[in-house]
Amino acid sequence: MTITKDMTIADVLKTKPKTAQVFFSMGMQCLGCPTAAGETVEEAAAVHGVDADDLVKKLNEAEDS
Repeated sequence: MTITKDMTIADVLKTKPKTAQVFFSMGMQCLGCPTAAGETVEEAAAVHGVDADDLVKKLNEAEDS
């Protein structure tokens, strides 16, 4: 499955649990909080000052669980 900017953080983590390391490396430490889980990848990137396209690329390159 390809990760897209409109997927929620929770959906990304369910689909590909090892992406947590990518989020952590980009400064996104609060993956388990309710707000973060409901945010899209694009929204989370904006809040953290991260380029959404770069984040999506790295998430898709992460190993499958």
